[in-house]
Amino acid sequence: MSASDPKRTSTHTWLGTASARTDAGASLGIQLSWETFPQPFKHRRMQAISRIVRNGRWFNYFVLSVVLLAAGCKGEDVPAKDLGADIDDVAATLIQQPLLHSTSIAVVYRGREFIRHRGDMEAGKPGPPTDATLYEIGSLSKTMAGTLMANAVLEGRLELDDDVRKYLHGDYPNLQYKGNPIRIRHLLSHTSGLPNMLPERANRVLEDFTDQRTPRELNAIYTGYGKAHFFKDLHSVEIRQVPGKDYAYSSAGTQLAAHILEMVYKSDYESVLRGFFRDSAAMADLRIRLSDAEAPRLAVGYHSDNAVPTTPMPELPWGASGNVKATAPEMVKYLKFQLAGGPVVTESHRTLVEFDSEFSIGYFWNIIGGDRLKGAYYAHHGGVPRSQCYIYIVPKYDLGIFVITNQSGDKTARAMEAAINTLVERIAARENVSS
Repeated sequence: MSASDPKRTSTHTWLGTASARTDAGASLGIQLSWETFPQPFKHRRMQAISRIVRNGRWFNYFVLSVVLLAAGCKGEDVPAKDLGADIDDVAATLIQQPLLHSTSIAVVYRGREFIRHRGDMEAGKPGPPTDATLYEIGSLSKTMAGTLMANAVLEGRLELDDDVRKYLHGDYPNLQYKGNPIRIRHLLSHTSGLPNMLPERANRVLEDFTDQRTPRELNAIYTGYGKAHFFKDLHSVEIRQVPGKDYAYSSAGTQLAAHILEMVYKSDYESVLRGFFRDSAAMADLRIRLSDAEAPRLAVGYHSDNAVPTTPMPELPWGASGNVKATAPEMVKYLKFQLAGGPVVTESHRTLVEFDSEFSIGYFWNIIGGDRLKGAYYAHHGGVPRSQCYIYIVPKYDLGIFVITNQSGDKTARAMEAAINTLVERIAARENVSS
């Protein structure tokens, strides 16, 4: 997501901006990790949920009503197709969109698990993704960092109102505004006032995400960019408003959160990440850095309308804002973990800032309300120059959805949103007909 409307997340999340251009696809969480384009908070706020909640709401209700009426007229007890067939249909429709080569969809619905892979990873070369394919999940990585933060809070290792400078070496008089410091809760809710990306020149490159030069220029910026460079750039940041007041998507804030986790757990971030999710969700195949043996499993991906595959996203310090890699089966486990609830998940879903009745932020989770079809739900968009994805947690139907494609462009998020909305509509119809 970019530093923009909380609701309106962008479609590019590699590095961290949560703002999303409407024409790029409102993604609830596209952060930059190559991700988002900054926009004024009020403008975004009015538009952020627009695609996810408002723009399609009337049409969704109309479609659902027609489905229910048709089922009632035929005297059917349940829709003709089972959910697996519906997912097949949605996947086939998704890859018919221009520039989309392949997709993987993972669904957990009332305890049942589904995974579908469709299309070819490389144009003109037969070969669909598989359960072994490792995907770059972009800013969905942030929700995992938020989960780790929730666990640290429950364990008493830190407090939400801690001044972030408590965990930094050296003086950072700039990380405050008129005596109001940046606190941990501000990092988690994208209200810290930190820029979307550090170094700040990356934000200028991301202003035209679809330019074919963008991946190459970002790679040049981040090659060799380590933690020491991040802290040097952090010293030069200027906070221009009271932290906690306005939403401005910040992947840099997520990176700082990862550093704080390293301080409290006295371990490197990837070890904390993999250890927690291995023990809590049986997710043994999460990765930030890949070994030489694992690298061939990484999905091929395409940026915008470039017909040539794009190189993998460069490693960022910590990697918490957009460097996590996972397979579709691992994401099924993540969906199940989120749907099961439990103290850590419940804490991570807790509202930290409510912007209005339809949009709130938890521990990096976008919380959407006011949707009569979905109810209140949790969502995030992820994107890198090689792929885009979405995760939806919809308690109303005990439903979790993960959709990923190996192409990243202006219309990718919109196509995935349509796929997700179709699935939710069919599930809602199934439940209403059967009841």
